[in-house]
Parts: sequence; structure tokens; C-alpha cells
Amino acid sequence: MKKGIIGKKIGMTQIFDEIGNVVPVTVIQAGPCVVAQKKTVETDGYDAIQLGFVDAKEKHLTKAEKGHFEKAGVALKRHLKEFRLDDVSAVNVGDVITADTFAAGDKVDVTGITKGRGYTGCVKRWGHHILRMTHGTGPVHRQPGSMGVIDPARIFKNKKMPGQYGNEQVTVLNLKVVKIDSEKNLIALKGAVPGAKDGIVFIRDSVKA
Repeated sequence: MKKGIIGKKIGMTQIFDEIGNVVPVTVIQAGPCVVAQKKTVETDGYDAIQLGFVDAKEKHLTKAEKGHFEKAGVALKRHLKEFRLDDVSAVNVGDVITADTFAAGDKVDVTGITKGRGYTGCVKRWGHHILRMTHGTGPVHRQPGSMGVIDPARIFKNKKMPGQYGNEQVTVLNLKVVKIDSEKNLIALKGAVPGAKDGIVFIRDSVKA
């Protein structure tokens, strides 16, 4: 059965496995999330549930959003995310999803918004080589260099150039769940997760495991 949950990135630390090896982990507060909507094949063409995370104040929501929660009969939530499932017969609106939905050893995909780094050059943004520092290469060494050729006398689309770097949605695949703390709703994932501390992330079953 497919699973999914919304969480908040707490930060990184390290723990020791049963052999004594150091494992770098990212700690995520996963849930508790409430089921705000249930979609089925009969009504919507596919099976899915919509989860809400973090209590919200009325002034932070639109009239339509408040009506959505009132119709479901659940508390106001700041973040909503839909997760497709194979079968939603066992889930109902108002149910609470917690971190123990997952177990140690599971493989998951994590989606988050990366840190925004502003307007950067092509060396930092794309990892281009810099020019030689000697032998008359000029006063600048981090320029992108030649932009194109005489024919067709234009720059092709998708040319890697300076611009906005970061602040985009990124999904990291096949992260291993190292540890679950069901009392505090914490999940420890091996490796790094996109985004800054306190950033919202979406955790779901790995599609390639």
C-alpha cells in the first residue's frame, strides 16, 4: 500500500547503527496530519487523500480554504498536500496520520523547496570552469565565455547562463528510514533532504525501490 505524509525539517545529526558505524541523518517532524479530503475512482477518477498539517489561524486562510475545512469538519490547517493511494477504503476524512505509518528500513522519496541563493553566475549555478588566472586571459575569470557561433547567429534555448539559483522544488529519491520515534512523530532519514530548517517536506513511498 502506498503511503505519504507531510513533515517539517528539523535539521541534521548523526546516529550510530548496531555495528557502531556513524550514519548521517536528517530529522523530520512527520505529522500528525489530518485527512481533509478523500478522493475515489467513482467521484474523481482516481484514489487519493488530502492531508492537512500545522494548525492555522483564520486570518491566514482565504474564505474558500476555510469553507473547505468546514465542509470536512476538521480543524484549520496551514499546509495541504494530496497523496495518491492504491486503495482509500481504509481511510476516512478526519483520520490522523502519524509518523508510525512508516517503519525503519523503508525507502522513501522526499520533496522540498531548496534554499534560495539569489542571482548567481554560471560558475556557482552550473559548475562551469573558470578561465586561467594567468597568461593574458583578461581582468575577469568567471565569465561564461562564447555565447554562440556565426551560424545560426543566435543562442540556442536552454543555454546554461547566470540567473536565479535555488528556491525550486526538488525530490530526492530512495532515502532510507533509519529510525522512527512514534511518541514525538520524528523520522530520521539517512542523508540530506532539500530545504532549510523548518521547511515543509513531503514524504512518500519510493517509486523506484
